Amino acid sequence: MTARGWFLFSLMGVIWGIPYLMIKVAVDEVSPSTVVFARCAVGALLLLPLAIRQGGLWLTIRTHWRPMLAFACIEIMGPWFTLTDAERHLSSSTAGLLIAGVPIVGVVAARCFGDTEHLGARRVTGLLIGLAGVGVLTVPHLTGGDARSLGEVLLTVVGYATAPLIAARRLKDVPTLQLIAPCLTLATLVYAPAAAATWPTAVPSSGALLSLLALGVLCTAVAFVAFLELIKEIGPTRSTVITYVNPAVAVAAGALFLSESFTATIAVSFALILTGSVLATMASAPKGSADPAPVRPARQWLRRGPAPAPRPERDEAGAR
Repeated sequence: MTARGWFLFSLMGVIWGIPYLMIKVAVDEVSPSTVVFARCAVGALLLLPLAIRQGGLWLTIRTHWRPMLAFACIEIMGPWFTLTDAERHLSSSTAGLLIAGVPIVGVVAARCFGDTEHLGARRVTGLLIGLAGVGVLTVPHLTGGDARSLGEVLLTVVGYATAPLIAARRLKDVPTLQLIAPCLTLATLVYAPAAAATWPTAVPSSGALLSLLALGVLCTAVAFVAFLELIKEIGPTRSTVITYVNPAVAVAAGALFLSESFTATIAVSFALILTGSVLATMASAPKGSADPAPVRPARQWLRRGPAPAPRPERDEAGAR
């Protein structure tokens, strides 16, 4: 992975490791619909003027509105509500830990959609090591909650794993701002009625307001721009491996800012998660390696068209 890819990966690991705490703080005082509305509205206010300034926004929407609508529903409108609603009953660390199943679901989803990206033994091993680290980290925290909350987090995982495939396959030529800004604007309009109906009667505390602001600015506007650039840089499957780093960041933030304990179990899980992330995000083995993959030459053969077809016959006849 390039230096730019590692920078984006590290940035996303931190940025999307902290929203669970912010959601937990906000949802204690405002409804899940209001949290999603505020988060989307702040992000849209920041990004929509920039997208309009780029020019061609309306043409982009008319040309790609179907995959953009699917991305908005699967990545934003559905998962953000289910995750926020689940955190009314689950702790923020538990929610963050459960979201770490995204890379595994992403690999399965990619295969279901016919993805031909070669994983190789090294990357599969990295995924499994990372999952083991998440398991070590998760077991002590899987307390509380109910079947509905766990089901909501599962739906969030499926959405987060599927949406990058849509972005990589159908929206890779769409400028980042012109994809995210309309999606956030649509989500804002969709959640506006529910937010108005459940608007808090009293002004939320400064902590809740700051959490909503940070969710909109940092965890939405900045994070989405960086995430889509990461997808373009390393692909949709490897980009979801950030969810192995996110729970580690969430636990570290709790230890630093909330005086939560940092045990030997957590330290071991950190090592497993980071090791798995490095292996899972490495590029596939090059040609001539031990990994079985004579797929790339076959693709090159097809791209060259019918011209190379007689070449093996000439070789066998000794013409060369």
